[in-house]
Amino acid sequence: MPEGPEIRRAADAVESILKGRIASEVWFSLPRLQPFAATLTGQRVLRIDTHGKAMLTRFDNGLTLYSHNQLYGRWHCVRRGERPETRRQLRLRISTESHDALLYSASEIDVLNDQELLSHPFLSRLGPDLLDPTLDVKTVLARLESRQFRNRRLGSILTDQGFLAGIGNYLRCEILFHAALHPTSKPSQCRPEQLARLAAAIIHLPRQSYETGGITNDLERAEQLMAAGSNFESARFQLFRREGLACYRCSSRIIKINQGGQPCYLCPNCQTAV
Repeated sequence: MPEGPEIRRAADAVESILKGRIASEVWFSLPRLQPFAATLTGQRVLRIDTHGKAMLTRFDNGLTLYSHNQLYGRWHCVRRGERPETRRQLRLRISTESHDALLYSASEIDVLNDQELLSHPFLSRLGPDLLDPTLDVKTVLARLESRQFRNRRLGSILTDQGFLAGIGNYLRCEILFHAALHPTSKPSQCRPEQLARLAAAIIHLPRQSYETGGITNDLERAEQLMAAGSNFESARFQLFRREGLACYRCSSRIIKINQGGQPCYLCPNCQTAV
């Protein structure tokens, strides 16, 4: 599933062709949304916001188009009338005079007013946005040490969208490795310096991933790996999907465990349980 950095990059692409422009046509495939097509057609798109993995397309009539890609949803931005080669099903099209923003395969789509946004069953439960520029280490530390989260396992906390919105499985694994913490450890068991390192990783790695298109590895190392012939996917991570390969820090073999119903990668030497 795309995580916060991927959704923000998709939003940037959609915003580049829609922001400030009139939606000359809006089309929905889902019958329950089709009545909104006429309501949104002819309206100006103000901006594209994101909150974690949710995208919020704001129109100047006060309505917001909420979408969540889930596992298979994908946005494409094309010249008007063009279509990408894909076997996915088109769910939504927002057209301007020159471009089409196309959302394929997503099923979580709604058109909401401001009050409905506040009471939305998913949006109303989200914690602070992972990529919010005002989010800082102090805020993250306060949440880790709060009664709600301090006695839960880190591997569970990090993918709880009520903690911070936008962290998924790859960021969870990479953040914990960066902080040298085991996913079964709890904030209440960690030393202050460990929590500080974790909070710093939570701030830094997602922003690096957003800026680089998905790299959470050391940037110099990733560059060297790709220069030596590695593809982007094998060079981008510190340990995610590297089961059986050597840890970049200590050369121990990366292992994979189950944590919260998802595979969690870790170094058994660098990330010992507290």
